[in-house]
Amino acid sequence: QVQLVESGGGLVQPGGSLRLSCVTSGFTFSHYSMNWVRRAPGKEIEWVSFINPAGNLVYYRHSVRGRFTISRDNANNTLYLQMNSLKPDDTALYYCAKGGTSDTVVYDRPQGQGTQVTVSS
Repeated sequence: QVQLVESGGGLVQPGGSLRLSCVTSGFTFSHYSMNWVRRAPGKEIEWVSFINPAGNLVYYRHSVRGRFTISRDNANNTLYLQMNSLKPDDTALYYCAKGGTSDTVVYDRPQGQGTQVTVSS
């Protein structure tokens, strides 16, 4: 079965950086696009970033563009999110979410436990 295990979150001051990882198993990682999504306290899940199967097409929500970088390692079935210049509004539980087999932004309901990112002074 599909397994997605997120890690790398933590407490960081505004302006700080974190690198999230998502180790996957149970499907052919290199065939699927992947996404990062997040859920802030009391809010709905919001999409953050997308990467296509080859890793040569990426998209970001406007509020993180220029600060976050999504990447993937198809040899090791792992997805990453480098987050720089973090802001309090980035505080959320972050999940990786499996996409489809094309370059279209779609994602499955998050299945992992997520990793908590808290940005606070």
